[in-house]
Amino acid sequence: KYKLNKVTRPTDKDDEVITCFRDGVVTLRKNRREDGFTVSLKEHGYQQICPGDLVVHEMDGFEGAIGISDSKGKSTPVYTVIEPNQNTDLRYIAYLLRVMSKTGKIESLARSIRERTTDFRWNMWSVINFPFPPIKEQKEISKYLDKKTNEIDLLIVKIKRKIELLQEQKNAIIHQYITKGLDKDAEMKSSGIEWIGDIPKNWNLIKVRYLCDISTGSKDTQDNDEEGIYPFFVRSPKIQRINSFSFDGEAVLTSGDGAGVGKIFHYFNGKFDYHQRVYKFSNFKNISGRFFYWFFKEHFSYEILRWNAKSTVDSVRLPLIQNFPIVIPSIDTQKNILEVIEKYASRIDQLLVRLEKKIQLLREYRQSLISSVVTGKIRITENMI
Repeated sequence: KYKLNKVTRPTDKDDEVITCFRDGVVTLRKNRREDGFTVSLKEHGYQQICPGDLVVHEMDGFEGAIGISDSKGKSTPVYTVIEPNQNTDLRYIAYLLRVMSKTGKIESLARSIRERTTDFRWNMWSVINFPFPPIKEQKEISKYLDKKTNEIDLLIVKIKRKIELLQEQKNAIIHQYITKGLDKDAEMKSSGIEWIGDIPKNWNLIKVRYLCDISTGSKDTQDNDEEGIYPFFVRSPKIQRINSFSFDGEAVLTSGDGAGVGKIFHYFNGKFDYHQRVYKFSNFKNISGRFFYWFFKEHFSYEILRWNAKSTVDSVRLPLIQNFPIVIPSIDTQKNILEVIEKYASRIDQLLVRLEKKIQLLREYRQSLISSVVTGKIRITENMI
């Protein structure tokens, strides 16, 4: 409180809303995204923010919503605003506060009774003792960290792009094999469906209703038991546990509504139970359960996108599923295709895991570097910038 100048400025008529995001970016809301926010009908207590101000989100600071504003605008009174001064480098303070958020220090100071929020107000953190090196060293620290974190962030972006390209390549290869087979010289015919394209002449196009039985479960998430002995498939990528089973055998499962529609698919063979809004496909006829899984997983999203374009309901109805077309080769051909795509998918997935691990390690190194520098464990000199 002796080094920083907290301000509450009046707003101008043309000021637009500024948001302090959890990744430390403080900018006009329109620069990032407009959805997912509550719009105030009356802007009681709104304050002005200027470029260069340090902004601390009093409720989201524990998740890293602390940073330097790049814009002029206005914000709710739930933001603490610190104006620049000649004696303190606010970028250094922002790094220091974000270290507190990432190490759980802010959360440990929580006085709020609401889950996953803190009440990190100025009168709480302004009385905490902070390390204040000379202003020259503060600026050297922030410049060094700006440089190093930018290098790390760019490397993470490159790895993420590589992951995206590998996923696209994987999907393209699987689509090719599962709709056109392994024989590049096979005689083809039109499937009559744009997103499938041509298929081998001796393959058939059959609707799901003729290939398997379809049903939904009878359980809800409240039936989940962490100590349960059977898998419990819900509308989430994570498989939960339960102490009952309603099916024993080979099945494919997918979410029937919510955010997982067209994205969550499971193949399982054994005893399990499943949610009332999860579809189960079983008792397969003329098609391997594994082949059904791969085709359905790779292509059902096309039908979902088409459906969502006509409907505002984020769910899948039974008629849509029953009439979904699947390309069917012979059982022997299915086995040969499965052997190739599952070996290929496994190899790509292992590479994706390694890349995700690399991102995790880079993020951990980034945080460790910031923590070591702002607390003086690593001393920064001018020639390091």
